[in-house]
Amino acid sequence: MTTSHSRPKAPQPALTDPVRNPVNAPAPVRTKRAFVLLVLTLFVPGSAQIVAGDRKLGRIALRVTLGAWGLAIVALVLLLVNRTLLIGILTNTVASLLIIVILIALAIGWAALFVNTLRLIRPVLLAPGMRPIVGVALVLAMVLSSGTLGYAAYVLNVSRNAIGSIFSAGPAIDPVDGRYNFLMMGGDAGDDRTGRRPDSLSVLSVDAKTGQTAIISVPRNLQNAQFSEGSPMRQIYPDGYDCGNECLINAINTEVTNEHADLYPGVADPGAQATLEAVSGTLGITVQAYVLVDMDGFAKLIDAMGGIRIKAGGWVPLSGDMVDEANGIHGMPLGWIPAGEQHLNGYHALWYGRSREFVDDYARIQRQQCVQQAMLKQLDPATLLAKFEDIANAGTKVVDSNISASQLGSFVDLAMKAKGKEVSRLTIGPPDFDASFSTVPDFDQIHQKVDQLLAAQSEKSAGAAGDSAEGNSTVQAGTAPGHLMAAAPAAPLTQPAPSPSSSDFTPVTTTPDGEPITEEMLNQFKREGNEQAIRDLVATNGQCRPL
Repeated sequence: MTTSHSRPKAPQPALTDPVRNPVNAPAPVRTKRAFVLLVLTLFVPGSAQIVAGDRKLGRIALRVTLGAWGLAIVALVLLLVNRTLLIGILTNTVASLLIIVILIALAIGWAALFVNTLRLIRPVLLAPGMRPIVGVALVLAMVLSSGTLGYAAYVLNVSRNAIGSIFSAGPAIDPVDGRYNFLMMGGDAGDDRTGRRPDSLSVLSVDAKTGQTAIISVPRNLQNAQFSEGSPMRQIYPDGYDCGNECLINAINTEVTNEHADLYPGVADPGAQATLEAVSGTLGITVQAYVLVDMDGFAKLIDAMGGIRIKAGGWVPLSGDMVDEANGIHGMPLGWIPAGEQHLNGYHALWYGRSREFVDDYARIQRQQCVQQAMLKQLDPATLLAKFEDIANAGTKVVDSNISASQLGSFVDLAMKAKGKEVSRLTIGPPDFDASFSTVPDFDQIHQKVDQLLAAQSEKSAGAAGDSAEGNSTVQAGTAPGHLMAAAPAAPLTQPAPSPSSSDFTPVTTTPDGEPITEEMLNQFKREGNEQAIRDLVATNGQCRPL
């Protein structure tokens, strides 16, 4: 008779493994386990479930995680090798909506994994003092993960709505002679106006490959503006906008909106389109698109950016109400913007670009150009991220454009290339033409100067700017382009002396006698009716440089 001896069974691994069954583990091990599971869920979502919970759930989550990492790597590669395509995807309405849905789903799924991880941690097994610490760590991890994805989806949705509100759904535009030309218009849309009457007109001409940019300013009081070939307005004004002294280029928008909208069937803003055609014909170039900024809301956009920083060449008044329309005399100024380095909020930046009391319109044009450049210079990624919602919301209220939303990717990329490059400038008026030129413009001279400016830009883009012994390939910001002057006939223009460039002027802060200029001094001259003294002291207020 044999006797069988039974051996004791080995303990089951699941019961002794502190990761999967922490009941019998010491308190320090349980605490360490809790933080390890949190870290795993934060950095490799799904891995905590594989090692300590539902492996099926963990495998599904891990596949999603690897897929998300793959997409992130693809986005990073595109950022490095094809930034235009990446931006185009993010700004495309359909693609961005899909990305928003994916981000929200990932955020919800990640949060669900954290809740599941909390169940795996089993807080009741932790030492009482560790429970709140682990709870706080879990909340912070959820905010860092799901919260970040949720915020990214929110920002993308805000930008998607803004793009839909501002930009058109029309076809993309092609560069002409290697350049994109955008008409920038600033105007007011008051209750007594149909459409906006633009008070500032500037063309941004951008090299399609390098981003090298020139700004060409057209005075609002230019007469006899020429409409481009193919413009419907040439049927009415074949020889130019020559219906009298009231037919200034900035009146085209209102006239077309009120009287000739039928000439532009299917066009969202006939007045803006007709103005674009007038600027194209006047400058002798093809302007492909426009951006129209409502100046009454302009201050909100600058405030959303946190203001702008400039170096002002002279004092600028915040003009009071008009008291003598015939002579252009205002009442007492509401305040003054001093010369020197200034940080301007929206209200003061608007006045800085708008004011023309005591100086001519061309000083105002120079300041407007400076404000535009300051905005572009300061709209860096850090500012955009920190104030994105405010900037986007302000933009939808003040900006309108016929630029196709489908082309934003390439244009944003082009703007990034342009950032930091020196901007060339030309004004169809002082300092590049005589002040009377806008009344009787010579369009052959305008075309010649514009052609030479853009040719010089092309040379600079190709690296040939340094070949010129006279260094005349660039029109310095705020200067009279000497090589253009030499190329144009002397008559009928009397050229003003070149003004200092944007980088070498000294703000005028004292009188010729060395006495500091103050607000009280300027106001006292105003009370005395000595406007000429004020004109002498603020004559340099067109000089400006963005900081």
